[in-house]
Amino acid sequence: MKLTVVGCSGSFPSAESACSSYLVEADGFRLLLDMGNGALGELQRHCGLYDLDAIFLSHLHADHCIDMCAYFVARYYRHDGGRCDPLPVYGPEGTEHRLTTAYADTPTASSMSEVFDFHTVKPSTFDIGPFTVHTERVAHPVEAYGIRVEHGGKSLTYSGDTGLSPALTELARDTDLFLCEAAFTHGKESIPDLHLNGREAGETATRAGARRLVLTHIPPWTDPQVNLADARAVFDGPVSLATPRQSYEI
Repeated sequence: MKLTVVGCSGSFPSAESACSSYLVEADGFRLLLDMGNGALGELQRHCGLYDLDAIFLSHLHADHCIDMCAYFVARYYRHDGGRCDPLPVYGPEGTEHRLTTAYADTPTASSMSEVFDFHTVKPSTFDIGPFTVHTERVAHPVEAYGIRVEHGGKSLTYSGDTGLSPALTELARDTDLFLCEAAFTHGKESIPDLHLNGREAGETATRAGARRLVLTHIPPWTDPQVNLADARAVFDGPVSLATPRQSYEI
């Protein structure tokens, strides 16, 4: 598998990065995890507008899904080559309604489903193309899911947005790469069931036995070097910060 960071900023785009979006590729299949603010523009550095094979939305906060509205325009109004076939989109219950409401002026109430084939995510195991994926509900104010993507005996686990979550620990058990949010700063913010700090991300990786930790979803107002140091203090494996356009072979 190949993981490419399309965007990794938390809450809103930074001067250097779009919001959460991660491209996972194997066997010629392209799965996008989230499409937050600014992600659609950055995505085109890595693949064509119409080259995605499926999209997974961890939850329906704007910094993880709002560029789906712009992507609707690209797919619905394409004239060269005709209207795109519906693209599988996996998201929490109400995803179609959320995106239709956010767009606010679709030609009809069902226009989104003309270019997106919506599938409701629940805690489960299923296939997306060549990938076997496992999804678990994590701790966030809205319905939110972490996802584990497996292929060829390797695994990638993406936390989405979450506070401390036993389900996330199990989802990341022995994973090869743990892409984990670390939006808060240890000793500064402490709001249950919202976000992790760098130390908590490192502790989760340790409990899970993850082989590698990559911190993501760090907002522009948070010092990423503090979170990196906090994670390294409690996790013995390799730890790094997600950066736009960086790729990992898994």
